[in-house]
This record gives sequence, C-alpha cells and structure tokens, in this order.
Amino acid sequence: MRTRSGSRYSNGGEVAALVGQKRKRSASAVAGECACDGRRKRLAGGPDYLDALPDDLVLSILTKLAAASSAPSDLLSVHLTCKRLNELGGHDMVFAKASPASLAVKAAAWSEPAQRFLKRCADAGNLEACYILGMIRFYCLGSRSGGAALLARAAVGGHAAALYSLAVIQFNGSGGAKSDRDLRAGAALCARAAALGHVDALRELGHCLQDGYGVRRDPAEGRRLLVAANARELTLALSAAAASRHAVAALPFAAAGGVGVVGGGGGGCPLLSDFGWSLPEAEPHAANQFMVDWWASRCAAQAGGKKPGGDSSGDGAELRLCSHVRCGRRETRRHEFRRCSVCGAANYCSRACQALDWKRAHKAQCVPMDRWLLAGVAAVGGLGEA
Repeated sequence: MRTRSGSRYSNGGEVAALVGQKRKRSASAVAGECACDGRRKRLAGGPDYLDALPDDLVLSILTKLAAASSAPSDLLSVHLTCKRLNELGGHDMVFAKASPASLAVKAAAWSEPAQRFLKRCADAGNLEACYILGMIRFYCLGSRSGGAALLARAAVGGHAAALYSLAVIQFNGSGGAKSDRDLRAGAALCARAAALGHVDALRELGHCLQDGYGVRRDPAEGRRLLVAANARELTLALSAAAASRHAVAALPFAAAGGVGVVGGGGGGCPLLSDFGWSLPEAEPHAANQFMVDWWASRCAAQAGGKKPGGDSSGDGAELRLCSHVRCGRRETRRHEFRRCSVCGAANYCSRACQALDWKRAHKAQCVPMDRWLLAGVAAVGGLGEA
C-alpha cells in the first residue's frame, strides 16, 4: 500500500522505501534527454544564415516578393518574421515595387491603416498606389485637391489610367463648376493615355474626333482610333484567355474562320463593339471596383436608415452614378454627367463608358418603343372617337 508521496507502508514492521524518495529513471530515458539537450544547444549556438546575408541582397529578395505578392498580407507577414525583416521590409524600395494585386484594397475592409498603407506606397513612388488612393480620395472621400494631386503625380510618371481619369475630370469639370471644364486639356490628356495603349482613352479620343469635342473634327481619324481600340480590346482578351489557359475556340469569334490583322489588305477583324462581338468582359480595375462597392454599401446603408460616412456633400442623394456598372464614378455636382439623348435615363461620365454600357446592356434598354406605342395607341383612340 502506497502513500501519497509514493512510498510504501511497512509490511510486518519493515519499511520498504523512505517517504519522499524519487523513483529511478531508466537509462534510455536519461540518454534521450541528453541527446535532446545537445541538439538544442547546437541549434542555439549555430550560425544564423539570415544575419550573414548583406542588406542589399535581402532588399532585392523583398522587392521581388513585393512585386509578386497577391495580397497585402504577403507584405505584412514579412514584418512579423523577425526584427531585421521588419526593418528592411519598411524600406521605400519594397513599397515602391508593391504589385497591383497587393494594393487592391476592398471597400468593405477600408480603414485608417489601409489608407496609411496606400499612402506609404504612394510616398515611396508607387504609381499604382498613387492612382488608387487618388481615385478613392477624389470620388469617395470628397478630398478633391488631395485626390487630384495624387492622380497628377501618377500621370507625370506615365500611368495611363491616371492620364485618362484626369481627362475625364477635365471634360466634366469635376470638383468645380461647369465653367471649369477644359475640353482641350481633356483631349490632350486623352491623347497621351491613348498613345500608351489605354483602350478607353482610344475610344474616347475617337469619339471626340468624330464629334469635334475639344479637337478639330476628323471623322476618318476618329473611326481609325475606334478600330484601333477594338483591336486593342481583342488583343487583351486573347492575352487574358491564354494566361488563364482557356481554349481560343471557347471565344465567340473563334467560329468566324480565324482572326485577321486590322488594317491589312485581307479580311480583317470586325469592329467588335459596333457589330455585336461579345468578348469576355475584362475585370474592372481595383480602383473602379472599390468605388462600385463603396457606393453600393452607402446606398444599402441609406436604405437601412443608417448615416453613411465618406463624401460629406450635402446634396449626395441628388448626385448620380455613372450608369456603366463597372465604372463607379459619381458626380461631384448636380447634372455633371451627360445623359443618354434617346431615353434620358442613363448617365455617363464619358463617351467610353457610354460605348461600353451600350454594348453591355443599354442597347436592349434604350428603346423608346413604349413612348411610340403609347403615342400610337393615343392616336388610334383619337381617330376611333372621331
């Protein structure tokens, strides 16, 4: 019979073990513990290969990681690794090379730390961060001057989307009065973005040349730019299909007997937008997707009776969104955007958005047939009564 300390009571007056005496461990257990202690000592006293690397090499690795990152968490995880990576991960070279995927902040996750992260990347010279933060500040947060300054910084660096966004601002006089519109400056910015291969800028400039909007009217050159925009759209669609490993035969134009070269002597590629060739719709830019989700959440908050944050304009309920569902731009003053001349129900920030929405959905919606039918019924009823 044992006590609580592990000793045994005497049996017949003899004590088998002293009270409190420890049990003996086997030789194999002692040898195992010694081996583990030796391994720990070797690991603790061994060389740290990360400390042996020079800072330039570690920075080069971190910049390549930032350029290939697919989410902001890829950059943040570096700072949580060790003290040295935390210091080197905050270098301007790392933030300047951050990939567009790592800068794609969601509207639902918008916060002050997210804005500081984008601001840090923009201060480091990341043009994509300048563009995204500039669009968010100009259209969502109501900071017109700060957003325009970031867009201008990205445009000076040759960011095509920033050049086109500044052209839209100049065409509409966004952030100011109607008299602040500068059509010639908008056309010049649009031409610069078109020279860099921006599809919407090519389309916008083509319509401007056809209509003489901000430039001298030249229908032939405008038509040529519209063809170039459609060819560029086709090239991007084929590149995206090849990158995603989809067969070209799955595209709707594959059955047309091949794709020709636009402007060549033989049969060329048809005008995709004008003749109903429905290419797979490209994913919207991260800035446009943010604005779409931002205003959708604000509308849902207003419907639920909550007071949304963001743009503090007093007539926010009367300001209209661009009818192209993948644009996300909203008016900065009343009646800033142009309306559809046929139905008057759609509003567009640019001719490019109008052309894209016409191809996407508005062609089936913009039919004043109901008005004609009502007028015809009224006319027939009037003749019957007579």
